[in-house]
Amino acid sequence: MSDMNVLGIYTSPRKNGNSDILLDRALEGAGDAGAVVERVYARDLSMEGCRECGGCDKTGECIWKDDMQKVYPLLYKAESIILATPVFFYGVPAQGKALIDRAQASWSKRMIEKKTKEDRGRYDSGKGYLIAVGATRGENLFVGIELTAKYFYDALDMSYEGGIFFRKVEGKGDIKENAEAIEKACALGRKAVSGEAADKGV
Repeated sequence: MSDMNVLGIYTSPRKNGNSDILLDRALEGAGDAGAVVERVYARDLSMEGCRECGGCDKTGECIWKDDMQKVYPLLYKAESIILATPVFFYGVPAQGKALIDRAQASWSKRMIEKKTKEDRGRYDSGKGYLIAVGATRGENLFVGIELTAKYFYDALDMSYEGGIFFRKVEGKGDIKENAEAIEKACALGRKAVSGEAADKGV
């Protein structure tokens, strides 16, 4: 498939950290497979999290005019999204979580456009993938992040197709020394173009 649009979302506050490096490689893989690639860096956005004001309830559009207004069109245009994150207290960093929480407007939009339970049980806008990196070896290290990603994609009317997960990676750039991880990231990018599922569950 060519000319497919793949969006990478970088949630880490640390520039050129391990999750950034893996997402860079994944997007290279997607580009090599013929996709048009775009990027969003949560750390560079001037925006707040969702205020739960209800402004999107009837329109599906967020009323707050900040940098998130530049992100919504990219989310809706993308046919595949790859979300990359480090683990902060078993969750997504604040910068990335703010972006995810602002998908409340997207959820409202989906509820408005899809009236029936049958419609809402079907994903028509594409596929979502996840890259997560954590410093510890905890058994449940990625559980919270994976649930967050799944329901972020649900709000965007996209199916969650799994991802790649790496434990015991902490030092900045350490993932570069893991050739297998780099290849897995490239492969994930290719899967994002082909629509193939990645690993589900950790």
